[in-house]
Amino acid sequence: MADSTTIDLGAEAVEITRGLLRIDSSNYGDDTGPGEREAAEYAAGQLLEAGIAAEIFTTTSDRRAGVTAQIDGTDRDLPPLLLTGHLDVVPAVPGEWMHAPFAGEIDDHEVLWGRGAVDMKDMVGMSLAVLRHWHRTGHRPRRSIALLLTPDEEAGGAHGAHWIVKHRPDLLRGATEAVGEVGGFSVTLPNGRRIYPIQTGEKGLAWITATLAGTAGHGSLINQDNAVARLTTGLAALVGHPFGVELTPTMQTFVAVVSDLVGEPLVLDDMEVLTSQIGALSAVVGASVRSTINPTMLQAGFKHNIVPAVAAAGMDVRFVPGQEEQVLDRIAQYLPSEAELSFANRDISLETGFDGAVVEAMIAALAAHDPDGVPVPYLMTGGTDGKAFSTAGVRYLGFSPLKLDPGLPFWGMFHAPNERVPLAALRFGASVLDDFLRRL
Repeated sequence: MADSTTIDLGAEAVEITRGLLRIDSSNYGDDTGPGEREAAEYAAGQLLEAGIAAEIFTTTSDRRAGVTAQIDGTDRDLPPLLLTGHLDVVPAVPGEWMHAPFAGEIDDHEVLWGRGAVDMKDMVGMSLAVLRHWHRTGHRPRRSIALLLTPDEEAGGAHGAHWIVKHRPDLLRGATEAVGEVGGFSVTLPNGRRIYPIQTGEKGLAWITATLAGTAGHGSLINQDNAVARLTTGLAALVGHPFGVELTPTMQTFVAVVSDLVGEPLVLDDMEVLTSQIGALSAVVGASVRSTINPTMLQAGFKHNIVPAVAAAGMDVRFVPGQEEQVLDRIAQYLPSEAELSFANRDISLETGFDGAVVEAMIAALAAHDPDGVPVPYLMTGGTDGKAFSTAGVRYLGFSPLKLDPGLPFWGMFHAPNERVPLAALRFGASVLDDFLRRL
């Protein structure tokens, strides 16, 4: 029987991630569903089995659960680093998947499939494996590591990170910096150069419902106050006037570095040219350098020949740092003035520099394991628990390291069917994460 200190870190990261993927922790956004309790119990069990003290905590109900643990460092004068991950996943429709979304299946190509393989049970699995490995081998970091696994990230964190900041700030354990999603995985450019985008900021968000009242009536008559027509006309005008390029400091650095790698300036206002320069990453970069408004829902009426009295439209609004008021003004400019706006979710943008000891440790760890890779900061188009943590004074960076095959559409798998991660990428990621945390 092998000594426990010889257990392979990468193999353990694979097995723990696989176990997490077999747990359905779907978050439907309305506080229904299974919750995160089973996943929290599994994660805490992995720590307790290795002899690491871990606590399961709950937020707004017994179903909404997370895990906290701390590995004490040798320099107690340093604030701990908050190592974060979320236990919930977005729902999956089994019929849309090649392999069952909650089976944790490994295919013949050594690829692990399942909802959360990308977002973000892979990072949770790697983190648990690293901390178990440290405990087995007796390693103590210089800087304490505070692990925090949260519920409800996929629905904005009202039952998770935002609740923690308001009601259990002690779970942050005095940390001033945090590491979590989304970043640190490789992207191969069309010319073969490989970059590792590291998240140093994220756009703000507003999920807005615009409701417009009109005059109801018979569908056969002329109706100048048709709520459906007026609202959709305004939406069309709004979408027809997109925002221009706005480079934050993060994206200025990204554009400068990647332009140098491709040998020419990135053409940010022409998606076809940008795609030829940086491949599928163009969809992310195109949205990172401008604010966006996407109508996503329409609701009105109940019969073809009745003009309804009310029409409503849902919009997913993402604004670059510093542009929130400009974006809201643009919406008011093009929608009918009588439209009432309500917010289903509204959260801040954030941005930090690509510097400091934590960033330097990330760069050094990647260089040690992939000397040809180029770390670069980027502005994430979505949102993470980092929004909540930043309101508590915690600097947030996205670093979930993976080295990926050029042909794997990794960016396109977030919230999509057929999430999957190669086993080799998980092994690489666990080694880089281990190296990174040791350097702090």
